[in-house]
Amino acid sequence: MKKEALQSLAGVEVYPITSLIIFFVIFMIVVIWALSLDKKVISEMEKLPLDNDLTDGEKIDV
Repeated sequence: MKKEALQSLAGVEVYPITSLIIFFVIFMIVVIWALSLDKKVISEMEKLPLDNDLTDGEKIDV
């Protein structure tokens, strides 16, 4: 049922390619962002799970 419904749509073969491109672009943006972070910010972020000094209202500048 699904297969016949999808095959009847014109241009349905574009959707998987578009999805892959969108995923790849977002993935690359996140990788570039992560690699460009300052070492001080990374150090603060890695200590967060063990740090009890921060209250709920405090935030880290990213």
